[in-house]
Amino acid sequence: MEDHKIVQRNLALQREWYGEPLGDRVRRLVVAFDISQAYLADVLGISAPMLSQVMSGRRAKIGNPAVLARLIMLERKVLVPDVAAGKKEAMMRALEEVRASRPSVTRDNLPVDIGRNDRVAVAALRRVADAGDLTAAAGLLNGKFPELADLLRRAGQSQ
Repeated sequence: MEDHKIVQRNLALQREWYGEPLGDRVRRLVVAFDISQAYLADVLGISAPMLSQVMSGRRAKIGNPAVLARLIMLERKVLVPDVAAGKKEAMMRALEEVRASRPSVTRDNLPVDIGRNDRVAVAALRRVADAGDLTAAAGLLNGKFPELADLLRRAGQSQ
């Protein structure tokens, strides 16, 4: 396969897996924190050449879940008021906190994708609450969170 086609395929996979090309996400962080790509790679715990390959689409994914978790942590830290205001001390503190973090991905902290795995969510809800409680909770949430209410209702129906 030609290099151009490989890059296009990888960028399409990144859109599917990460919501957008990783290069876009990384560039926003480089700008927001006013740092080099190499420095960001160090904070994330990935080599600068690997980050460059992921950004350009020569690689499709970040293989280490801890690196992806740190990327997400940094994206969230951009929203901290002092970081968003561009205060250097706050920005450096945020970068160091992320660099020092040791995130892990376990079955307890993975989000449940309701759209694809509602059977798993329904089963989990049934293990922790009875049908009446699930139905009552659905009624309370229906106005503001109809999708969640629907899930609770379904979990309460076939118990």
